[in-house]
Amino acid sequence: MALEIERKFLVINDDWRTLGTPVAFRQGFLNTEPERTVRVRIAGERAFLTVKGITKGATRLEYEYPIPVEDAAHMLEHLCERPLIEKTRTVIDHCGHRWEIDAFEGENAGLVVAEIELKSADEAFEKPAWIGMEVTDDPRYYNSMLSRSPYSMWPENAH
Repeated sequence: MALEIERKFLVINDDWRTLGTPVAFRQGFLNTEPERTVRVRIAGERAFLTVKGITKGATRLEYEYPIPVEDAAHMLEHLCERPLIEKTRTVIDHCGHRWEIDAFEGENAGLVVAEIELKSADEAFEKPAWIGMEVTDDPRYYNSMLSRSPYSMWPENAH
């Protein structure tokens, strides 16, 4: 059984931007029900199909499989819910942990979120100076929810 233990935080400044190499991501969802999300993702030159279970705290089941990029592109174009999620991910190693910083584009532009995967829910880690408020328990920040209710549509972000 594959378990994902992940905590999510808002990013409060741009100090992280020079610390890693950004990779373009394009992803969409075949299903966004909280009990089982099914995602198609193209990350750089690779593609994946991912199935995730419901989140309990910072933990959920996750199964990820590589698929041909051409298949992923076709699914994104013809099968996935709209809007698609577009973002640039930068991976940074900090004090023995891997942080993934996602700078969203398109309908989620302006949102920057950092995630850290842990071996256990109570594992200790050091937060980099660019980490702000934790949003692990706020479902609005799940990518599946951002595809249904984009950041630009949130009342506090409406212009």
